Amino acid sequence: MGALTLGMRPWGCSLQRADGLADDGAPCAPAPLVADRRDVAPSTEGPAGDHYAVLGVDPSASTSEIKAAYRALVKRHHPDAGGDARWILALNAAWEELRDGDRRHRYDLRLGLGTGPYPQASGPARGSGGTAAAARGAAKPRAAKGAVAVSGEALRAWLVGVYAPLDRLLGQVINPFPAALKALSADPYDDELMEAFCTYLEQSRQRVTRAETLYRSLACPEAARGFGLSVYHCLGQVQDAVAELERYTLGYVDSYLHDGREMLREARRRRQRLQEERRRLEL
Repeated sequence: MGALTLGMRPWGCSLQRADGLADDGAPCAPAPLVADRRDVAPSTEGPAGDHYAVLGVDPSASTSEIKAAYRALVKRHHPDAGGDARWILALNAAWEELRDGDRRHRYDLRLGLGTGPYPQASGPARGSGGTAAAARGAAKPRAAKGAVAVSGEALRAWLVGVYAPLDRLLGQVINPFPAALKALSADPYDDELMEAFCTYLEQSRQRVTRAETLYRSLACPEAARGFGLSVYHCLGQVQDAVAELERYTLGYVDSYLHDGREMLREARRRRQRLQEERRRLEL
């Protein structure tokens, strides 16, 4: 793949001729040498562009390799580190196209590469707010038609079999977060610290998935419908918080970190209220 260019004329020349002179006959100042093409800000104009060249990966690269390249380049060219905003735009465009297996396959077909199909990347796409909330739209369990009133025994079974393990899983996401964030704050651009934070998020995502499976497994009895809805909202808030924090690790956008942190703080308060309400339930 060729070097990235800005579509600009050589430095110091209005138009360079084949003999190395400008169109006015004056010697043309040589363009500066670039040791690494990824030091040159890519153009954001024109057609779809070569997303693989932007990320510095081969078209046969795995999704994990593309994700790693994207994260490394965002860290390298982030404006907070003195980088160029044009790079961030180009990197985000490349990641959005290549992270999704179906979109990447269609992109490759347009380029005539004929590769793919590819598996979907884990974690959320940038700007895909509401993903967890949308998924929860179909997650809410419903009682069967014509169901009879649920007895106290059924409520007890739901609290023990669904709420109690679900609450433990949420605690395993909420409680370790302050320590995980404090460790990362020492240097968010340190690879080892970021990897540790990503490990926490991956484990959190797995726990949230298990918690959602538990919630779907058995409808909350009608006698505790309000309590069940509150559990549902707390679970949803933790889901959204993890998604926001994962977005932060991909692009180092502080607003994602802020939103995720505030969501987990509110989820902690919701969980505490639920625990108090659970103790007041009459069985």
